[in-house]
Formats: sequence, C-alpha cells, structure tokens
Amino acid sequence: MRIALIGLAAFCAKTLEALIKAGEEVVVVGTAPEPDRGKPVADAAQANGIPCIQPSRWRDPDVYKKFSSYTPDLGVMAFVNDKLPGNILQCPRLGTIEYHPSLLPRHRGSSAINWAIIQGESRTGLTIFWVDEGMDTGPILLQKTVDVSPDDTVGSIYFNTLFPKGIEAIVESVKLVREGKAPRIPQDNSKATYEPPIQESHGLIDWSKSVADVYNLIRGTNPQPGATTFYKGKKLKIFDSGRRFDLDKTLVPGAKVTQPGAIVDINADGFAVAANGGVIQVKRVQPEGTGKTPAKDFVAQSGLRIGDKLGS
Repeated sequence: MRIALIGLAAFCAKTLEALIKAGEEVVVVGTAPEPDRGKPVADAAQANGIPCIQPSRWRDPDVYKKFSSYTPDLGVMAFVNDKLPGNILQCPRLGTIEYHPSLLPRHRGSSAINWAIIQGESRTGLTIFWVDEGMDTGPILLQKTVDVSPDDTVGSIYFNTLFPKGIEAIVESVKLVREGKAPRIPQDNSKATYEPPIQESHGLIDWSKSVADVYNLIRGTNPQPGATTFYKGKKLKIFDSGRRFDLDKTLVPGAKVTQPGAIVDINADGFAVAANGGVIQVKRVQPEGTGKTPAKDFVAQSGLRIGDKLGS
C-alpha cells in the first residue's frame, strides 16, 4: 500500500520512522517550507531516500500534479495545522486519515489539548479519523483514551503521552486500512464541541475565579501562549506553577488570603498568589519584553513583596 505522509515537525518525522520500521511503503512526504516546521520532516525523508515536497501553497495546480504522480493509496496526516485542498485529500485511492489529540467529536479544532486542560478534564485521548470537508468531522477509525493528571500541562500530556501514543495509533490504523479492517464510525454531532485556536487573550487570569480554574488555565496555556496577569501595569506571563495546600489564612504573618491576586508568600521556588479558595505557587514567569525566567529571579529583579497584588 503506497502511503503519502503529510505533516510537521518532530511528530511527523517520528511517524515516518515508525511507518518505515513497521514495513509500510511511504512513497512521498509533504511538509512546510519553513525550517522550524518542515526541516525535521524533510531531513527524515532524505535520510530514508523518500521524495519530499515542501510547497508554499498546497492549492497550486502544479503541487497537485506532482503529488498525484506518486499514485498514493492512502494519505496520512500527522500534525497538520493548515486546511489542505480537497483534491489533495481525495487524491489517495483509499482516502486520507488524520491524527487529532482529543476524543472526537469533543474538542474539534487546533487547540484541543489546551481546552481539555483549561476545562479541568481528567481524561482525554486521541482519534484517528477519515478526513472529510469539515473541521475534524470525518468518520472515526480508531480512538485511545488517556488520563490527565491533576498537574499535567499541555507540554507534559503531549510529549509524554499523546505524542508517542499518537504515533503508535497511526501505525496501527495504517495496518487496519491495509488489511481492509478499518472502520468508518460516524461522529455523534450532538456531542460535538469546538473551541477556537488558543490565543493570548484566552489566557488572561482572573484571580477572583476559583483556584482550580486559575490553575487549569495556567496548565492549559503552558508552554504556549502562557497565562497572563499584570504587575505594576506591565504584563507578566505565568508558566510553571503548582497548587499550595500548606498556606492558610493565618500562615503568613500580616498576610491574609482574602484578596485575589495578592502575593502571600515568597520562597525558594518563587512566590505564591491568592485565588478564590486557595493559593497558586508560581515557579516560572515571563516579564514583559523579556524571556522566560525562574520566578525566584523575577522576585529578586522586580522587588516583589508580600502584600503586592497581581492583576489588571
């Protein structure tokens, strides 16, 4: 079975290696021309002697002509964040399948992992589905469920779980297609959710919300785009954090965990901030106009003190 693999970055590059290891025939690879997204894939293709195309516009007629010349039986999309034209998706004889990091039809859209964590879900998963003209709406081929720990971030759940399990699921799905055993299970649209691509504006912290909501927002925007608050009128993004259960309203002399956004503790790991019903320990931040830095360094540089307040 002749496979056309399309995707980006390390996920697609590792998928290519896994398909080759499984004995599958990958006849062409497509990726982006930008070095940060396309180079890992192009390098993997070159290392394995597989043609690689890197079009700036997939809708260009010459791109379809070149792509179709490889006469693929199956298209495989492994981390694609652009909508490809229908002629590319329909070119393979058996159609095209795609990896998506949620249990479709829940969390359709390009920021599925972010929203699952922001919404405090304890379970998520991945789906391999048959691509159609909609946004993540095609029939389901295979799904895997994974647990989300209370302290997982987007980075940890992706790299530790959804990345490796996703590659395994793609290889398993390709085998099912090759053997004629791949199902096409319609999605239940009545259970569908769709969230927009995560933007900086989605990560604005409201310290008056519950400590769980604030913590989930920080986890769900780490490593990108970060959760945003303000200190002395300047933007401050929060990344690595934790929940504090050892601070109550009387532990810190002179500080009461009564005002959301108040700094209630400064310690070796950084500083702690009051939210509604609890405290957030901040470990890594990004002050406006600078790079990410340990929170303890920000304390030393900014003069942050107990009793100061974060927020707009």
